[in-house]
Amino acid sequence: MHLIHLAADSGYTTPPLWRVLTKAGYFTGLSGAIGATVTYAVSVRPALRAPESHSGDVEVMRRRTAGYLAWAGVALLVAGYFQLAARLARAGKGMPFGDALSPGRIWNFLLAPAGKGAWIAQGTIYLVQSVVLVLAAAALIALFVPRVRRHLNTLALTALPLSLAVTLIAAVPATKPKDADKVLDLVFSQTHIISGVVWVGGLAFLAGLATSRRRLGDSAGLLWADIWRRFALVALVSVGAVLTSGLWLGWKHVGSISQLWTTTYGLFVLVKILLVLGMVTAGAVNQFWLMPRIVKARSEDDTSSLLHLTLRHFPKVVWGEVVLGIAVLAVVPFLSGSARSEAGSPPAVSDASIFTVGALLVLTLAASLYVTVRTSDALARRTPSAAA
Repeated sequence: MHLIHLAADSGYTTPPLWRVLTKAGYFTGLSGAIGATVTYAVSVRPALRAPESHSGDVEVMRRRTAGYLAWAGVALLVAGYFQLAARLARAGKGMPFGDALSPGRIWNFLLAPAGKGAWIAQGTIYLVQSVVLVLAAAALIALFVPRVRRHLNTLALTALPLSLAVTLIAAVPATKPKDADKVLDLVFSQTHIISGVVWVGGLAFLAGLATSRRRLGDSAGLLWADIWRRFALVALVSVGAVLTSGLWLGWKHVGSISQLWTTTYGLFVLVKILLVLGMVTAGAVNQFWLMPRIVKARSEDDTSSLLHLTLRHFPKVVWGEVVLGIAVLAVVPFLSGSARSEAGSPPAVSDASIFTVGALLVLTLAASLYVTVRTSDALARRTPSAAA
């Protein structure tokens, strides 16, 4: 209630429920498709192909992966349709969301001519995006067919670039950007989206796969130790990209620290920041506490401890990250407008000093991530007595 009253006082417009659900659903669909395919390509597939992986465990993981990716395709297809209807409902003078769900109205929207000053019709951009989305979803949904699952690698690796193209195509501007800042806005926005959905979607994908532990053998700990090790790098890169792009977007939309609690937009940004910090903290627990113990158990050939750590302790923390990630997706639709406009602050304009400070912050972030990796490795090399 406090947020609603503050919104009314500050000029913030609370998005309608259909807008909240369609936007959150769209990013959830992207998380399922992009996050799962990227994580499969970088973390799961190499681990399944490793010589020490047991054939029985590999087969269970392949079936589980195929089923997850197939449902991710369904989610992407459904979310894409509702997001397209939401865009139609907001286009021009707008229309009721129920009317925008009509396939005929959507088709007319996609075929509408370009507006004045546009180099391409906005509907044409969404038409191309929709075609790519359908192709990506079809490649994933095909994995429901048992005979098709033998082509898991081909279909997953085909859906990966198509899924990435879904969000990249939608970001293509129908008119020429006014200045370099507008171009950077597009670049950093897409970086933020892609890295975020890879992070959240990858975590959800692995957490879902880990539920198949009862069907796995005693040697599955080796397989999962390799998966978690590989995904740790994916997560670190994603975190770095999320924070780097978030710095730019935060500066563009929030004029001062106080606007984080004096404006409605700022409050939602603050909630998002706290949720992301919670995810980073949970990831740090895995990186500094569990990963060293997994490495040590693997080096000591302790299959019992390895299985317990990789398929019981580790997924519990990951599920916590998934819940926080879902909460982030639920907050995103409320980030409409900017704290600067609510507070009457002037728009952000970049200059050499801004880029210098940004470069220093990025270098500091990169150094901290490097230290994180080195510290985790150092903890893993400690003697058993020191670990105790």
